[in-house]
Amino acid sequence: MIFTVEEINRDPVLLPNFTLGYLAADTCLSEGTTLSTALSLVSGQEEAISGEQCSRAPTVPVIIGDARSSASIVVADTLGVFGIPMVSYYASCACLSDRKRFPTFLRTVPSNAFQAKVMARLLRLMGWSWVGVVYGDDAYGESSVQLLQQELEGSDVCIDYLEVIPKSYTLSRIRRIVERIQISKPQVVVIFAIGPDTEVLLREVVKQNVTNRQWIATTAWSTSGYFSLWSGHSLAGTIGLALRSIEVKGLSSYLMQLSPEELPKEQLVQNVWEELFGCRFGEEIQSEPPQPQCTGLEKMQIQVQEAMFDGMYNVYKAVYAIANAIQDMLDCQPGKGPFKGGRCPDIKPINPEQLLHYLKAVTFTTPVGDLVYFDKNGDPPASYDIINWHIGSEGKLDFVKVGQFDAAREPDQDLQLDLKKVIWGGGWGDKVPVSVCSESCPLGTRKAVQKGKPVCCYDCIPCAAGEISNATDSTECIKCPERFWSNTDRTECIPMLVEFLSFQDNMGIILSVLSVAGATLTGTVFIAFFHHRDTPLVRANNSELSFLLLLSLKLCFLCALAFIGRPAPWSCMLRHTLFGITFVVCLACVLSKTVVVLFAFRATLPGSDVMKYFGPVQQRAGIFFCTLVQVGICVLWLVLAPPLPTESAGGELGARVVLLCAVGSVIGFSLVLGYIGLLAAICFLLAFFARKLPDNFNEAKFITFSMLIFCAVWITFVPAYISSPGKYTVAVEVFAILASSYGLLLCIFAPKCYIILLRPERNTKKNMMVMAVDAWLWALGLLAGPVWVHSLGLSCTLQSRSISGSLYKEGDVILGGLFPVHTIAPAPDYVFTQRQRGRCQSVDLRSYHWLQTMIFTVEEINRDPVLLPNFTLGYLAADTCLSEGTTLSTALSLVSGQEEAISGEQCSRAPTVPVIIGDARSSASIVVADTLGVFGIPMVSYYASCACLSDRKRFPTFLRTVPSNAFQAKVMARLLRLMGWSWVGVVYGDDAYGESSVQLLQQELEGSDVCIDYLEVIPKSYTLSRIRRIVERIQISKAQVVVIFAISPDTEVLLREVVKQNVTNRQWIATTAWSTSGYFSLWSGHSLAGTIGLALRSIEVKGLSSYLMQLSPEELPKEQLVQNVWEELFGCRFGEEIQSGPPQPQCTGLEKMQIQVQEAMFDGMYNVYKAVYAIANAIQDMLDCQPGKGPFKDGRCPDIKPINPEQLLHYLKAVQFTTPVGELVYFDKNGDPPASYDIINWHIGSEGKLDFVKVGQFDEARAPDQDLQLDLKKVIWGGGWGDKVPVSVCSESCPLGTRKAVQKGKPVCCYDCIPCAAGEISNATDSTECIKCPKRFWSNTDRTECIPMLVEFLSFQDDMGIILSVLSVAGATLTGTVFVRANNSELSFLLLLSLKLCFLCALAFIGRPAPWSCMLRHTLFGITFVVCLACVLSKTVVVLFAFRATLPGSDVMKYFGPVQQRAGIFFCTLVQVGICVLWLVLAPPLPTESAGGERGARVVLLCAVGSVIGFSLVLGYIGLLAAICFLLAFFARKLPDNFNEAKFITFSMLIFCAVWIAFVPAYISSPGKYTVAVEVFAILASSYGLLLCIFAPKCYIILLRPERNTKKNMMAK
Repeated sequence: MIFTVEEINRDPVLLPNFTLGYLAADTCLSEGTTLSTALSLVSGQEEAISGEQCSRAPTVPVIIGDARSSASIVVADTLGVFGIPMVSYYASCACLSDRKRFPTFLRTVPSNAFQAKVMARLLRLMGWSWVGVVYGDDAYGESSVQLLQQELEGSDVCIDYLEVIPKSYTLSRIRRIVERIQISKPQVVVIFAIGPDTEVLLREVVKQNVTNRQWIATTAWSTSGYFSLWSGHSLAGTIGLALRSIEVKGLSSYLMQLSPEELPKEQLVQNVWEELFGCRFGEEIQSEPPQPQCTGLEKMQIQVQEAMFDGMYNVYKAVYAIANAIQDMLDCQPGKGPFKGGRCPDIKPINPEQLLHYLKAVTFTTPVGDLVYFDKNGDPPASYDIINWHIGSEGKLDFVKVGQFDAAREPDQDLQLDLKKVIWGGGWGDKVPVSVCSESCPLGTRKAVQKGKPVCCYDCIPCAAGEISNATDSTECIKCPERFWSNTDRTECIPMLVEFLSFQDNMGIILSVLSVAGATLTGTVFIAFFHHRDTPLVRANNSELSFLLLLSLKLCFLCALAFIGRPAPWSCMLRHTLFGITFVVCLACVLSKTVVVLFAFRATLPGSDVMKYFGPVQQRAGIFFCTLVQVGICVLWLVLAPPLPTESAGGELGARVVLLCAVGSVIGFSLVLGYIGLLAAICFLLAFFARKLPDNFNEAKFITFSMLIFCAVWITFVPAYISSPGKYTVAVEVFAILASSYGLLLCIFAPKCYIILLRPERNTKKNMMVMAVDAWLWALGLLAGPVWVHSLGLSCTLQSRSISGSLYKEGDVILGGLFPVHTIAPAPDYVFTQRQRGRCQSVDLRSYHWLQTMIFTVEEINRDPVLLPNFTLGYLAADTCLSEGTTLSTALSLVSGQEEAISGEQCSRAPTVPVIIGDARSSASIVVADTLGVFGIPMVSYYASCACLSDRKRFPTFLRTVPSNAFQAKVMARLLRLMGWSWVGVVYGDDAYGESSVQLLQQELEGSDVCIDYLEVIPKSYTLSRIRRIVERIQISKAQVVVIFAISPDTEVLLREVVKQNVTNRQWIATTAWSTSGYFSLWSGHSLAGTIGLALRSIEVKGLSSYLMQLSPEELPKEQLVQNVWEELFGCRFGEEIQSGPPQPQCTGLEKMQIQVQEAMFDGMYNVYKAVYAIANAIQDMLDCQPGKGPFKDGRCPDIKPINPEQLLHYLKAVQFTTPVGELVYFDKNGDPPASYDIINWHIGSEGKLDFVKVGQFDEARAPDQDLQLDLKKVIWGGGWGDKVPVSVCSESCPLGTRKAVQKGKPVCCYDCIPCAAGEISNATDSTECIKCPKRFWSNTDRTECIPMLVEFLSFQDDMGIILSVLSVAGATLTGTVFVRANNSELSFLLLLSLKLCFLCALAFIGRPAPWSCMLRHTLFGITFVVCLACVLSKTVVVLFAFRATLPGSDVMKYFGPVQQRAGIFFCTLVQVGICVLWLVLAPPLPTESAGGERGARVVLLCAVGSVIGFSLVLGYIGLLAAICFLLAFFARKLPDNFNEAKFITFSMLIFCAVWIAFVPAYISSPGKYTVAVEVFAILASSYGLLLCIFAPKCYIILLRPERNTKKNMMAK
């Protein structure tokens, strides 16, 4: 800043003959220090000023700073009241763009809103639709995340998780965050946190070697080179945004040449120098270690890196912006200025408000060529560099610029990124990481969002028939154009198949054949009748009518052909009219015949001449008339709405265009069919009545049956016709025509044809009267089958004084009060041409009651003879108009007093108002407490519940009588856990109340079994579509319970839409902000019944209700505030009427408030009541102080007149009293009262309105297990659950025998139920771990209990044990045979004996293992086998050397005599005995148990070998002997002996070695008792091998071929 000021002062063009000065101060990174310093800057350096100087312009008209957003908010809130501009160089919080709250704030650093915008653009550009977000627990982190969420709203990018890095963190908390990152599916993680917070997280990331994530950095840490000192290569590939960094010429060398010699008397410079160089100026203070004297010649051995110019360049721009604004003020031409009357701005001194006007309009280019200006929100044009972390040549991180963002460019060119330069993290290299919740949907499918999940998590649903998707990730399928349909893959539209009932269809062919056949048959009958026209039968049945009937029937058959073929206009009209007319002719004939039959009998009565009316002429006239009626109907139908061809496609028809004839007029079609039906019904009835006439051949019976079939067919036709699809509609109609035609033909004419053709002898007048029953039954059987089958088939189808007024009463001490009596403040004048004036609008009666409660309480205390006797309380209560700016201005007016001017000596007096009661809102209370806290003035709020106000470091003077939101969140979390609601939705307002409440709830739920499915924010400036989206999110979510943290107006907006959409299946959880809002019942009906929530403890104060009802302006006739309220409430005016709007009556002051103060309204009033009493009791404690025993220095008592605010604060913190209604009140160390809430349930009252029923309470003063009480019997639950507690879980409870396994990438409440592993059980639902069964126990099949294991060993009762025992005994028995001398009988006997022992030793392996049996089995096995092999070896040697002995002069056999053979066997056996003895002494085989694992519910008893070396030596030695035997026998196999035993020994050793080589892997791999069985099998197999191979050939000769058992044969060559 100093460098820039000096540079501008040297500039001959900018501000010539005008010198800039500076007053730069250290704020010590504290909001309180920052505000105090800022007020000192604008107040000047004088110790005292005269009264006339009070209204002069400040010495410092503009402030550059602060670096932090939180400090800038406090200063801008305060200085904004006085119109003093601020230009910040590093405060980037988007909230500072609010022109209404911060009208004098500007900055040269881009708003975080731009960073969020660019970040969202980057995520979308890279296709990262599923990301994780971690943010710091501060204004920067919270605002950044909210902005990012707003930017991503409605896009295809979703946030999987939001994790917060707490300021006071534990290692376990950080590890939990890292674990959340690791288990989650998103590969991309965005971190919105300042450098120190980010370092904490990333150190743990590096420690845990998390290298598979792509990190996205923000401006707060993207160029923090310090990270490279410890991160190694773990963070390489990180990409992020950095503030645009431009090197200012000369600045780097200026900074390196800094020296305290230039400013030798500046303490700040000396302090900095001392800390930097570890030296001291002046006399040395005794310190350890001693510090050298500072010379001032020390040099800053630093290299200013380019990345450090980001903040410095912003300071540089801020100074230049002010300088250019002042230049514009100097350049103003008189009379052409921007102020009233063309006045130019004041220069000496500069008016801050005028400077602000020019600052807003300044546009200039910096010496480095950068264009600078401010937009309407005071923000500069945003520009960022995109930085990628590369590994440099020295192995350290290099920050490589790979792109940039410049808001000044065109929208499609503002973001530039060179992907070729980017090296991605997470091991992706040059390939862009993939971070999605669901894989892309292929062609032919569309994305369908998974229920209860964000839009990025979807399933791929195949397109419906007739729809396609020809691109991946389609959100909707495209409907195919007309006459096109989707292919089977749903990837393209193909032309539809045109379908109609054609002559080429199988069905068309069949119907055509039936039609022609019917016509032919009719013609045949016609010919037969014509040929026999003179016969009695033809004549008796009225031959003329019969011929006409047959002709019409022929036309009926043929008209069916008109229905087949491609529909055309002529064919559509022809088919229906021809069908209608021909059928009427047919039925008219039948009707005529029926009438003739009926009246012919009447004519037979004596004197009857009835037949003259039914002669041939009359019959023809009747038929003609009946037909004429149908012709008329058809003509009208064809003229008015004729049947025409139409196309029907899609839907159930699929890939078909069905060509049909539309009936045109349904009425016309119905009349045609109806008329036919009428005639048929008449015929049926007449024929039915005539069926028993005494005629031998009564035609009426046949007509009855034909009409019965006719009616049955057409009654069946109606539902079949309506339900049949496509061409089958036509087919149904044709079938009905043919069926009814055949019915008429056969029923009427078949019997006659039968007689005419087959029984001509009956075609006589005599036999005419014989009934042809057999013919009729034949005709009926012929038709009944097809009609019945067809009917079944068709039925199966497819700043300053307070703006508003105040109420004042004199007293010994004045209590200040801030109340938002009005809710709309007058609009601020941003042109700054006059001081802000105006009247607040819209009275809030509830807040006015709070103000009157303060007055009521003050009067009650003044009347109290015990509390503050001889001491009067006064009040100064003001309206804040529900605005932070108005609230701060009003609060400063209260503590500054009411005088317009004061003398210099009065400047340091104590304020008239030493304490303020207020404000109601948290956001306003924060602003006032931030300001008044610097001066030590206490505040006692009655409704500001934000947990942030409990921060004693930031708000040391703030207290309240309303519980902190932290308690509300604690109780809410307790309630959720108590009800078992583990999966809930949360909706919150876009304000401090909502945001802090949600954060607190999340902290309370952390580590619990309750998870939040979604977080939805109700924006202040909302659109209907946004609210509908929130309601939709609520509806699609699986969470049945919804918690709403929002003030009443915001909640109303949401719930109105909920009621509108009739969302009645949710359980709503209300907070104190809206739980007792009775206004909701006016519009919600029963939709919100069952809502349960927390309400502030409400106690009715005696006399307060009647006091409020008797309020009148007559008591305070001159108070403008009271008059304003009265006028708004009663729609009248005091004084002369203003000519505007509709005329209003004069206010009399006699109007009465016709209200009933409900108990629910006492929550806020009772808190005001307690606040006044708290102050009164604190003052009483001050009055009761005994001199010398006070709490202050030297036992001093507090000042009383006037009261010192800081002393009052001391007493307030320690106050403890009981209110007149009996409640104990005190404040804890954070200034909070003991928390107490009522639990309210919304019931439907007797009048159908909502009643607020108390069903429980929370009282912090009680024991922890008794603080929360809830009477579930009184609760009526919402969402249709009635008296049953709603269920709201992500996953159903896990049954017994299973455990919960958290689903990958999901909260802990979403889990799968995994069956316990074998040997483990879970005997409780929702077990997180399975319990391992104790020793010798195993899990049952259901994994619900541990049962004793089965003991398993190879026993004599096992099938396997029995088989092996039999084989063992059989082998031992088989060894008893007769032997001969040639085979060395002594060795053979010894070999057989050892083999017998080998067989029998197998039995030692069977049975329950015991120490003796374990030792016996292995030693016995080892020794017997060695004896056996030693005998075989001896025999082999004898065979081999016996041949050598036959050579002349050879005496080799003397070395292999019987003695030597015995000695050899003994020696071989002795070696094995030695090995066995050592084995038994050192590590003997002993019984052991093996259980669990692969063995399941079994305890396998085995003999452990003890020493593997011992066991290996035993087997090895046997193997060695076997190998020697094999080799020797192999060499002797071809010796010229007729009976060469070496061959048999070779085979036996081959089998022996093969068995034991196979034994090793089998023994190792066999489980349980099968290990023993394998060993027994090896023993037996090898024993049998030896026995059979060696002795079987000999036994063959001895037993079967005894003739060969001679010496002669033994020596034969």
